[in-house]
Amino acid sequence: MSKKIILGIIAIVLAIAVIAGFSFYNKIFGNAVTKNGILFIKSTDELTDVKTKLAQFIDTPSNFEWIAKKKNYVNPKGGRYELIEGMSLNDLINLLRSGKQTPIKLSFNNQDTLEKLAGRISKQIEADSISLLQVMKDPKFLETNGFNEKSALGMYVPNSYELYWNTSAEKFRNRMLKEYKRFWNEKRVAKAKKLNLSKSEVLALASIVQKETAQKSERPIVAGLYLNRLKSNWPLQADPTIIYCLKQLNGQDFVVKRVLNKDLVIDSPYNTYKNTGLPPTLISMPDISAIDAVLNYKKHNYYYMCASIEKIGFHEFANSLAQHNRNAAKYQKWISQRGINR
Repeated sequence: MSKKIILGIIAIVLAIAVIAGFSFYNKIFGNAVTKNGILFIKSTDELTDVKTKLAQFIDTPSNFEWIAKKKNYVNPKGGRYELIEGMSLNDLINLLRSGKQTPIKLSFNNQDTLEKLAGRISKQIEADSISLLQVMKDPKFLETNGFNEKSALGMYVPNSYELYWNTSAEKFRNRMLKEYKRFWNEKRVAKAKKLNLSKSEVLALASIVQKETAQKSERPIVAGLYLNRLKSNWPLQADPTIIYCLKQLNGQDFVVKRVLNKDLVIDSPYNTYKNTGLPPTLISMPDISAIDAVLNYKKHNYYYMCASIEKIGFHEFANSLAQHNRNAAKYQKWISQRGINR
């Protein structure tokens, strides 16, 4: 065999080796992720599940599985992972194997029941609404921390929180307890004590203020009005508590656009027309502005209020029954003209 032929064969072999080596290198370290996106891996997912989910982000899922096994990535860590266009399979697997997921901003507000809150949270983290509701209503947890099923909603302070998507139901609940304790700092506790109210009583009043007001600017005024009534041992006569009673009797989907006189005699500890003082617990989830409106209420001499027909969404305030009756008569006439009977 001539020297030229031998050299030619060697050149061909080397070329094949270089091509194969480059192909092998490119398979591992070349651009693989075709677009930016978020990959959600459940805590119960296996490698085949991850491979299926990655099909929308990479062209060769089979290569991913092969390299993953070579790098001993066989037990996926649940989480929310941010994928960047151009990532190699090596970088992708290193990211998933490390468990370095991107946190989320979880938010909620104004949920009327634990059931609704659980539903809202389950849309943002891996835990489903059933598991969330179970831990929210856990009797031992509630008793240990001074809550019951009726008052437990007050433990959840509406806000935005940074946490991981795969946070368990129990860890979410425990995080909210920490946030509740952080919210009720020394200043807020001192203000509540000055009002001669407990934290749960502040929340109960704040929930009424929340439901009573469409405008946040009115909340300190409305809070002051109710506090005037409490100090004078007058019934609060808060329509939101009657609506709460009606929903307890007819279901949460029961729509109430107008409180009727016959509703005011409902036999319930939450009926603030029949009972003086605050209801046993909050009637809905108050937001921070409603809670702080109670703690920083506006001092005035108002004892009555009625929805305004001149400034929709606001109230007409009065310190005499005669003035209130005139305001109420105008409002009742206005609402009747619009055919609102319930």
